[in-house]
Amino acid sequence: MSGEQEQTKFGFQAEVKQLLHLMVHSLYSNREIFLRELISNASDANDKLRFESLARPELLGDSPELEIRIEPDEEGGTLRVIDNGIGMSREEVIRNLGTIAKSGTAEFLARLAAERKSESQLSGQFGVGFYSAFMVADEVTVLTRRADAPPEDGVRWRSDGQGEYTVERVRQDARGTTVELKLKEDAKEFLDRYRIEGLIRKYSDHIAFPVRLGADSSPVNKAKALWTRPKNEIEPDEYREFYKHIAHDFEDPLCWSHNRVEGKREYTSLLYVPSKAPFDLWNREAAKGVKLYVQRVFITEQATQFLPLYLRFIRGVVDSSDLSLNVSRELIQQDEHVAGMRSALTRRALDMLERLAAEDAEKYGRFFKEFGAVLKEGLAEDPGNRERIAALLRFGSTRLPAGEQSRSLADYLAAAKPEQKAIYYLVGESAAAAQSSPHLEAFRERDVEVLLLWDRIDEWAIQHLPEHQGKPLKDVRRGTLDPAELGGISGAAPADKAENHLLKRVKRALREQVNEVRASGRLTRSAACIALGEHDLSQQMRELLQAAGHEVPASLPDLELNLGHPLVKRLEREPDGPRFERLALLLLDQAKLADGRQLEEPAAFVNRLNELLEELAPADPA
Repeated sequence: MSGEQEQTKFGFQAEVKQLLHLMVHSLYSNREIFLRELISNASDANDKLRFESLARPELLGDSPELEIRIEPDEEGGTLRVIDNGIGMSREEVIRNLGTIAKSGTAEFLARLAAERKSESQLSGQFGVGFYSAFMVADEVTVLTRRADAPPEDGVRWRSDGQGEYTVERVRQDARGTTVELKLKEDAKEFLDRYRIEGLIRKYSDHIAFPVRLGADSSPVNKAKALWTRPKNEIEPDEYREFYKHIAHDFEDPLCWSHNRVEGKREYTSLLYVPSKAPFDLWNREAAKGVKLYVQRVFITEQATQFLPLYLRFIRGVVDSSDLSLNVSRELIQQDEHVAGMRSALTRRALDMLERLAAEDAEKYGRFFKEFGAVLKEGLAEDPGNRERIAALLRFGSTRLPAGEQSRSLADYLAAAKPEQKAIYYLVGESAAAAQSSPHLEAFRERDVEVLLLWDRIDEWAIQHLPEHQGKPLKDVRRGTLDPAELGGISGAAPADKAENHLLKRVKRALREQVNEVRASGRLTRSAACIALGEHDLSQQMRELLQAAGHEVPASLPDLELNLGHPLVKRLEREPDGPRFERLALLLLDQAKLADGRQLEEPAAFVNRLNELLEELAPADPA
């Protein structure tokens, strides 16, 4: 190459430096996967050129066959991975190879380093394909030219992975990208032809472009899109490796579903459920969606129109025979076939999850731990499938059988008493807070199961499930509770005249801090608790809305008192005055704390408690 110009030195983005350090010093004992990642990137580049050439066939020039070539050089100690795909401009090289443009990356990597997670956890949550080259190379050189750029606009990128890289303009006659690795002394095994052939067949057999080794004309791989092959000809390991290719994941998927639809609409789908959630799962703007092909021609990496947002963790491929080959990414959603395909693919995805839950409870538990909170969004977003989604949810419970970690609604209903009128649930700030809530006391005493929820999305999601299988869902924190409706022990006796008088005194003492003070049917051990009105916003919902910038209407809680509790009986004997008011405020503060609320004046609460303790402490004998 001639015409080299203006070499410029850059420093890696801080996140890239940290990632490279982790990869070289802490991660990836199975170094051979670097070749899979580089071939996968080359395949993506070829896919993108094939798509762009639909509108601009001149981009293919005099080399219309897209391929990938692996060239080992034992004498020079280098390995080259070459594609004749779309290539990169100088700006794209700097953006793609020098930075990681994902929000939250720094925080994720810092947490990863602190926790020393395994390599599979890293790769399952974060795509690091190109940088895997530094596991085996002392130096990496990338030569590239975009297919629509002149030969003199080639780019050479070079780095030893120590913190800096150089970029220079060079003449590059051929379009596409060459990644050249100067292999470490202990990585020279990857120059052996038989070793390379084995890795290509092991990891990249499904690649739809021919992968050739050296000057050989015959491809090493099958070079046929895996989803186009009959299911009975595909081995499970082939499905797993294909998933790792399209998802840029290093861990096996939990399950998959491969289907071909013929008739009114013709398309093939191959959908996967990953094992691990990506670190940016909760960023609704993050990359998502399936890869879309039309008649096996790649269209887009992120076709979000084919699955609802609550299934954004699903990975896979959809290949349609009905969509137009020149369809743009923006016009996909306007095609009449897409709505029907979306509905069918949603059903396929839910079918897949139902099978996983029925056939492998342990795997489904892993799935729900990773993605259950996202699946709950479907209760609001997909009313047509609400019952199916609800059946897939899992909950904590006050009555989990030995060895079980969670309960389904079907489990709950199967164990419920025949006379039970509702499915009871409680939302808490955490699992521990939910388990210890005073609102559960009457239910525990009568052996009535309550489902426990504590994900940040639960308060919002469960509002969209008013009933299931004909049974209403009831929040045990809301409204009044007559213990008689729970069966077993008879309900508490109505408050007598003196007790009603106490309730009125407490309400006067608390003034405008509570809406109502009443006798509790919920409590058997605690002195007081906060109860919500049927339509009041909970504290969790208030905080969620406020964090999103919404104005939240003011409302006051109800205070319930356990009239049989010694503290309440002691309060009843106290005459009106500052001491009575102080004791009433202490009960209210305790109820707020038990409900997971923040006190408006924590210092005032501490002072009131200290004053009470001083009064109860024995006199100093001195």
